[in-house]
Amino acid sequence: MDLHRIDLNLLVSLDMLLAERNVTHAARRLSISQPALSAQLRQLRDLFDDPLLIPGARGMNPTRRALELQGPLRALLASVNSLVTGQLQFDSASATDEFRIAATDSIQAAVCVPLIAAMRSSAPNTRIALFPADRTRLGEQLASGEIDLVLGTRPTLPDAVKARPLYEETFLCLLRRDHPCAGRPLDLDTFCRLEHVLVSTSGGGFSGAVDEALMRLGHTRRVVASLTSFLVAPALIAKSDLICTVPARLAHALGESVVVVPPPCEVGSFSVHMGWDSRSENDPAQKWLRQQVIESIHRQEALQPPRSTA
Repeated sequence: MDLHRIDLNLLVSLDMLLAERNVTHAARRLSISQPALSAQLRQLRDLFDDPLLIPGARGMNPTRRALELQGPLRALLASVNSLVTGQLQFDSASATDEFRIAATDSIQAAVCVPLIAAMRSSAPNTRIALFPADRTRLGEQLASGEIDLVLGTRPTLPDAVKARPLYEETFLCLLRRDHPCAGRPLDLDTFCRLEHVLVSTSGGGFSGAVDEALMRLGHTRRVVASLTSFLVAPALIAKSDLICTVPARLAHALGESVVVVPPPCEVGSFSVHMGWDSRSENDPAQKWLRQQVIESIHRQEALQPPRSTA
């Protein structure tokens, strides 16, 4: 094959088409017209002597040849990106980049809020967009560049992404400020007698990690409300005698609107990781963003001594 025939832009378009599997969506992500991308797809089919993507009931289905190309293509584009950008420096003061981060609402509140606040000083012309963490789409979102980073537990991250641990998360309980139990440590019997709020991100759940911990101790609790968002819980707690167990960093981020107390039993912990696509490994802007996340978390840890329980 004559390498002079290969237009690098065609390979970038193929990578996006394989990620989106939809010409309209891929064209939008590439900021070109749909007819222009369709013309590129015809060129790619001629170049590889293969249909590559075949119309299906839901978008386009990749051929066997296309699936074989996807991994090596991503690696090639990552190498090209590293070659072009490796010597560049990221100037945060003048940068106008838009960064896209996917995370659960609790991580957005605990991690992304202080991150955005800090970046307004260090990179005032950049923008950050937050997205929900849709576990079923994270891989393709990272591959297509729809998102730059995902923050979540390691099992929720796609296997192929680069990842590093950020912090170990524990749990605390929320009570309204004038709750009868707010001024003293919670014992197990009192904790079990209270009516509880549980956050079920998929909706409708009434049992979770707290119930598993109580079961091991031969106890149970009564969950009277199931929410899909951690951020709704404080408003409900403030207007009732209910109690809710939430990630500790979220509890600290809620300010003085509620009282925070430790649970009377060991609930456990979980690790929060940061994940990104391998193609952005050496991109100066992306490296800078990842470092900002790490530094923001370290600053929050330094500012968060154990809170008073009353």
